[in-house]
Order: sequence, then structure tokens, then C-alpha cells
Amino acid sequence: MRTVKKRDLSKDCSWRFVITILSDAAELISQRLGDELQNLTIERLVIGLFFTGVKLSNGQGGVCYTPVKEIPDAVCCPSSAGRIFNPVEIDHIKAQDLISSFPSQEPIKTAVAIATLNALSATCWAHGLKGTYEIQRNVDAQDVVRMPDGSSVAVVGALVPTLRALKRRGGTWWVIEKDPKTLKDDEKPHYVSTENSDEIIRRADTLIITGATLVTHTLERILQAAGPNTEVVVMGPTAGFLPEPLFERGVRVVGGVWVKEPDRLLDVLAAGGSGYHFFDTLADRIVIEKESNQAV
Repeated sequence: MRTVKKRDLSKDCSWRFVITILSDAAELISQRLGDELQNLTIERLVIGLFFTGVKLSNGQGGVCYTPVKEIPDAVCCPSSAGRIFNPVEIDHIKAQDLISSFPSQEPIKTAVAIATLNALSATCWAHGLKGTYEIQRNVDAQDVVRMPDGSSVAVVGALVPTLRALKRRGGTWWVIEKDPKTLKDDEKPHYVSTENSDEIIRRADTLIITGATLVTHTLERILQAAGPNTEVVVMGPTAGFLPEPLFERGVRVVGGVWVKEPDRLLDVLAAGGSGYHFFDTLADRIVIEKESNQAV
């Protein structure tokens, strides 16, 4: 098992540009697929309002949260053009080239790369190329999260199923969210700004994180702030890739999706569809749990 050393974030700001989780996953993909990766290209790409999706030349699909609010200069075509890749030539782009884009600070480029990474991970799983973990299909990650009575829970991102469960459960819980306008009135008393989140993250017995933090390059920092005995869960369609890099950093449960019908799913995304339009029909929810004493 590779030991990941924690950095002192108060003295080191380089974490902002070191996208190690995604890069580690891409390296693992390359090792497992070998020569097959060289021949895989993007057959179809859709950048939707809520999710970005790709279909590979082998028929596998992947999705990722579309970071609409993070896109710079999105109001101006000339200033946006050329910042990512040429969409006219997308069908010529190799999957391997896209997943080398993770150090990029361009949000759409990152989203496309993560969707590709998820599709490549599904390729590995379809070939039986995985670690010593089991993938449960048609299971919601929220159903396997440990939130015992009396424990404190921090949620990063307004994850609706999690907030619904916490409101039923009661007790001590917080929701860390960049945009408080996304919260309902009965959730706002639990709101914590991202600027004041580190102390709350350290105090939490359970930490549930949206996979969208991968696109905004903030997941690494959040995991660094978590306590050593915290129950850590990363969930959402964006997190549907090989889980070993997350397990190495203290995550116990990963929840994502496995695309079943990529063409129909991409049609839904192109029409402005959200997860509610493809969960359980066009993509299975999946849960991957780290085994006790598992070496990764």
C-alpha cells in the first residue's frame, strides 16, 4: 500500500495545481488497459447543462458534472474559443490524450477528461480488470453510509438524498456549500461556508463529499483536512472511476454510475437532462466499498 503523506496546507499552496487523485487514476488505467488504450478514441461528446458525457469507440460511456458556474469567459465566444480543444475534431481525439489533461485549470477540459476516465474505468471493469473490491450495482451510496445516532456529519455539496436523510435523523450535521442559495430554508441553519470549512471537516465523524469536487480541484484538500478516523464517502456520477486512489487517501465508500446505454444517455444530456433523467434506467448506480485491511 502506498503511503500518502499529508501536507501542511497553511504553508503549501501547491495543492491547487497538483491533481494527484485523477492523475493516479489515469496512470492505473494506462497500466491495466495497456495497448488497448492506444486505440480508443472519443466517438461522441455532449456537454450538457448538468452533466458532460462521452462515448468511446469501444461503446463504453462515462459522465461528469458540468461546472457551468466555474467556466471563465463563457459569455464571449471569441475569448472562450481555443481554451479547451477543437470541437470540430473531437472524433479524432484519443482517450489517452484527454486523460492527460488533468493538470488543466480549464473546467470544461477537466470535465471531459473525467467523463473519459469514467468510461475507461468501465472498460477495465467490463474486462474484469479491477482491484480486490466488489462493485455493487443498483445500490445507492447513501444507503451504505455509516451515520450512527450521536455522530456528527459534514456534507460537502448540497447532496439532496444525504440532506434528506440527515433531516430525518437529526443530531449534529453541517452542509458545506459554495452557493448557499442552493439550500432550502430548513437546511440553512446547518450551512457552513467553504472558507470556514476546515475546522468542521476535522470535527466530523462522517464526511460525505460530492464528486463534483474533483472538477473544481478541491477534493484533495478536503481529504487532507479530514480526521484520521473519519468515515469518508465520495459520491456522485463524477466519481465513477477506479477507486484505488481514493481508498489510498482515506475514502471508504465510493458511489458513482455505470453507463448502460451511452447514446440514449447522451441524447438526454443534450436536451438538458439531469441525473434524475438517467439514474437507474440509462446508468446503474454503483457502490464500491474499501475492504477492511485492504492493500491498494
